[in-house]
Amino acid sequence: MKHRRGFNPLERTSAHRKALHRSMVTSLFNYERIRTTKAKALEIRRSAEKLITRAKVDSVHNRRIVSSRLFNEGVVAKLFTDIAPRMKDRLGGYTRVIKLGERAGDAAEMVILELVDYKLDTEGTDKKGKKTVKTVSNKRPPKDEGGKGGKKEKSKAVQKA
Repeated sequence: MKHRRGFNPLERTSAHRKALHRSMVTSLFNYERIRTTKAKALEIRRSAEKLITRAKVDSVHNRRIVSSRLFNEGVVAKLFTDIAPRMKDRLGGYTRVIKLGERAGDAAEMVILELVDYKLDTEGTDKKGKKTVKTVSNKRPPKDEGGKGGKKEKSKAVQKA
């Protein structure tokens, strides 16, 4: 039972956990999609959604609170100018968790944590969804025109002299 358990400590000290949260939330807002374990994703999701809710109201107070919880000032600006306006109509649920399966090394369940309005880059696909592939020619570079044998004839000429 999970009574009176406020959060998952992830078996880390408080300083390590705080740094982990700051790092992963900063990466989420920077790349808008990250790959991590399920336990971390569920904790990071809570922090990220609270920060997005803060960023919906652009004030000095909210900017200071958000910047104290993120590493990069550029990401803070992106959050307030790009991400929060896209989420203006939503009341919550700004992120989604997509299951990937288990990691080969330790069988930890891996997921993708992404913002809900994330658009996957689909350039390089044609109308049917197939990837376009450039053909690479396997032609060899042209041989020296100096003679039929190339290096072998030169080495014989050196031996005769």
